[in-house]
Amino acid sequence: MQINSSHRKRLAVTAIGATAVIAAALGLTTANQASAQQGCDVDYRVVSSWGSGFQASVSITAASAVDGWDLAWEFPGDTTVTSAWNVDWSQTGGAFSGTDVGWNGAIAAGQTREVFGFIGSGSTEAPTSFTLNGVACGDEGEPTETPTDDPTTDPPDGPAPELSVSGNQIVTEDGDPYRLLGVSRSSTEFACVQGKGLFDSGPVDQASVDAMKSWNIRTVRLPLNEECWLGLNGTPSGAAYQQGVEDYVDLLVANSLNVILDLHWTWGAYTTGPDWHCTDVHATCQKPMPDAQYAPQFWAGVAETFKGDDAVVFDLFNEPYPDMASNWDKTLGWQCLRDGGTCAGIGYEVAGMQDLVDAVRGTGATNMLMVSGLEWTNDMREWLAYMPNDPLDNIAASWHAYSFNRCVTASCWDAEIAPLMQEVPVVLGEFGQDDCAFDYMQQLVDWADANGMSYLAWTWNPWGCTTGAVLIKDWSGTPEPGVGEGYRSHLLTQSPYL
Repeated sequence: MQINSSHRKRLAVTAIGATAVIAAALGLTTANQASAQQGCDVDYRVVSSWGSGFQASVSITAASAVDGWDLAWEFPGDTTVTSAWNVDWSQTGGAFSGTDVGWNGAIAAGQTREVFGFIGSGSTEAPTSFTLNGVACGDEGEPTETPTDDPTTDPPDGPAPELSVSGNQIVTEDGDPYRLLGVSRSSTEFACVQGKGLFDSGPVDQASVDAMKSWNIRTVRLPLNEECWLGLNGTPSGAAYQQGVEDYVDLLVANSLNVILDLHWTWGAYTTGPDWHCTDVHATCQKPMPDAQYAPQFWAGVAETFKGDDAVVFDLFNEPYPDMASNWDKTLGWQCLRDGGTCAGIGYEVAGMQDLVDAVRGTGATNMLMVSGLEWTNDMREWLAYMPNDPLDNIAASWHAYSFNRCVTASCWDAEIAPLMQEVPVVLGEFGQDDCAFDYMQQLVDWADANGMSYLAWTWNPWGCTTGAVLIKDWSGTPEPGVGEGYRSHLLTQSPYL
């Protein structure tokens, strides 16, 4: 995004004990869950509260596949639902009924799906019985309290797993399928060239990492600045910039968080684009493609620094748009993306993705790589045809999907992204929506979960959510209403293990 200034594991959110562990870390109210004796399990959770109001989320686990749901319960207190999302609902007295809105109606057998959320007032006491499509989910007043020793119910401990690509999956060193679930943490791409230090005054200490872990974040994506890394421009730059990045990466990995390093801002004057694009030769904004003069040198340096630590993933270039530079000639755009050289509409020599793969592998680094598509990496339609060659076959596709992009519907994802996922892993490296709500993002993460996709939301920075894509109000992890609360609530239901 461009900015201005060892076995199958599953998060056992259907157990009271597991929910209590997470909620205790957040200081939130937890709620009862209906037992699964009748083939379904409902997780009703209060995720935040204030005065006489609160926000709750509702998840369903179905023993057999569900194609459309109608969920009902009786509030035990004086609760009134004032607004809700992703549900058609009604309330009469204490009786609440909610029905799917189409796209969120399917629940696979054994799948846990967060189906909707709501804002309420009055009592935060949870219902004790639920019905799904008219069938009771369990004995009234007998919530399940099944203990579990699944380690994914606790905050992660120990170093992050080393990762690689196997077929169309990301796997750990033990061969377990794994998803990269988390956030981007912006600042390292811009602060050094804007007189704001390395992390724009944001903390990079244990407390800040613990705040991430309280959201069940398991991967952090760090955007980098080419010139600052190479010591060509900015403060800090060169060795000081490199050491600061390395220290933070080491802290994250030691805390079980994988790291994606992303080449975000690069050198090269792009003078033929629209006025709103950067024309500065320096790495002060996002260019359509990386430059041949410095980008291979950048990746050789990053690879030398982090080779031997395969918990760190290399995202070779953030959001290419050579197709725009070539007046939307997609064939020229894909050729430029892979091969570089002299590209239409770009006034500097371009480093293609093959050049960057070669730069990394030339150091002996075996780290997993991510390679983007066109149209700010929202267009992945010809990705396989122009995939660079990696002697290690260790490449995933990097996809971004914001609410203002072209491919923003489940039908588009089914047509363009799902076929790609049959061949290679796809990492949704950035996503968000432009109104600080969570409805588009909820639809996207539900689709990603159903397809086993990795995803990382933009951004873990307390900039104030006025136009979208800001998750937190402060560095302690207080979520922004809507987008932050929705994403945190969702992450707490997810495991990185498939």
